[in-house]
Amino acid sequence: MDLAYLRAHPAQLPTFLTHQRIRETPVSGGDICAASRLTLDDGHSVFTKSWPEHARRPVPEGFFGAEAAGLRWLREAGAVPVPEVIVALPDLLALDWVEPGEPSPEAAERFGRELANLHRAGAPSFGAEWPGYIGALPQDNTPDGGGWARWFAQRRLVPYLRRSVDGGALTGAEAALVEKVIDRVGEFGGDEPPARVHGDLWPGNVLWGADGRVWLVDPAAHGGHRETDLAQLALFGGAPFLDRILAAYQEVWPLGDGWRERVPLHQLHLLLVHTALFGATYRDAVNRAARAALAGLGRATVDR
Repeated sequence: MDLAYLRAHPAQLPTFLTHQRIRETPVSGGDICAASRLTLDDGHSVFTKSWPEHARRPVPEGFFGAEAAGLRWLREAGAVPVPEVIVALPDLLALDWVEPGEPSPEAAERFGRELANLHRAGAPSFGAEWPGYIGALPQDNTPDGGGWARWFAQRRLVPYLRRSVDGGALTGAEAALVEKVIDRVGEFGGDEPPARVHGDLWPGNVLWGADGRVWLVDPAAHGGHRETDLAQLALFGGAPFLDRILAAYQEVWPLGDGWRERVPLHQLHLLLVHTALFGATYRDAVNRAARAALAGLGRATVDR
């Protein structure tokens, strides 16, 4: 099987894998999926993701389709490099292989400019035309033409707060603190029309390529607020050369007043996803972000 045959017959890929007709090398696929590098007969490499055989439940309906739709939508903007979707099946996703490289200041600055252009490509509404996932959890992408603050509170904070509380990851006191943020989300300002966002842009979903560019992978893409992507880049140790990324971004599309005070608010979404998925390990991070968001709101109010 070469790349041309695979493009023409994508449904045949599972059969070739089952009968070991393609050289397959396991690689890191994150916390959720099993991943491999496939070497085709023409020497071309393909990255595949599949639902682990040992998983306790079957692949969620539309899981790989949502990722494929998001990758294609981000790629359409022609701004940040995004791997091409070669195969999208209900239980398997195959992408063009990106050879990993090392982070560099030059790549970071280029990424900052390209990310600004991706965001500027925009979206018709908040949400998306396909059902969403973030990690293994559903994400409500129902298109919404209203304002950002209400949409963010009800579609990106409340559902994962409920899951986190129901799963025992957050106590009543911590939930009450997050609810204070949700109740006051309209006071943070910074409302903008929907941007074309990656949606799960923590540093692990930023791939530094051997070509000297930064590639976007594993999206939860939708129309959202551009500050959410930038805030997520600072989580879990932060992306390499983050200051260079932000400075270059600002050259292309300056951020609105008060964006620094809103960083914890935007981070709260992904942190709540983590408590919903992984439990109390991320409890303190949620608590810190909620407190920082409220403190930043207080400073912004004084400044005004």
